[in-house]
Amino acid sequence: MTLRSKVLAALLVLALGYSAYPYVALYRLGAAVGTGDAAALAVLIDWDAVREGIKEDIADAVTELPAPRSEDDSKLPPFGYSFVRGMAASRVDANVTPETLLSLVRGPDPSLPRVTEEATLLRWAFFDAPTSFRIVLRPSTIPQGEPDMRLRLKLRHGSWTVTRVWLPPSLLREVNSHG
Repeated sequence: MTLRSKVLAALLVLALGYSAYPYVALYRLGAAVGTGDAAALAVLIDWDAVREGIKEDIADAVTELPAPRSEDDSKLPPFGYSFVRGMAASRVDANVTPETLLSLVRGPDPSLPRVTEEATLLRWAFFDAPTSFRIVLRPSTIPQGEPDMRLRLKLRHGSWTVTRVWLPPSLLREVNSHG
């Protein structure tokens, strides 16, 4: 084997490993939810970033006004947006936790529908940038006609971490009213 073929083989192995890595993170995420491992969920999900995204989504859904586009935007956000976002913030901070996620998925009441691996359809999982991976899920508990649940994983410090979750309206209402 020549040096060139060894280098190509090594690059191929690295590329395959890199391509498979977010799928391994997705598997670990599913396993943590399935086994009720809150400690693993705390590592696999950037809860602060996810909470911020859900706060924006709740405020957007209630006010139907666009969120401020960037921190550099010189315009102040509309009062309604700020007011609703502030009201939702404490609820989201309290309710969007590994423990709450597990209680929603595992369910204290067995008569309620639960999200399980078998009841969740993985519709899409692929890179949308070299360090960003997008996942589209369809849990069976989402009513017909509502959009799918989406997740974004980012590669940070050598680990794929969930940094954003887009919930359909019914799950946004549940997160905002849970507890």
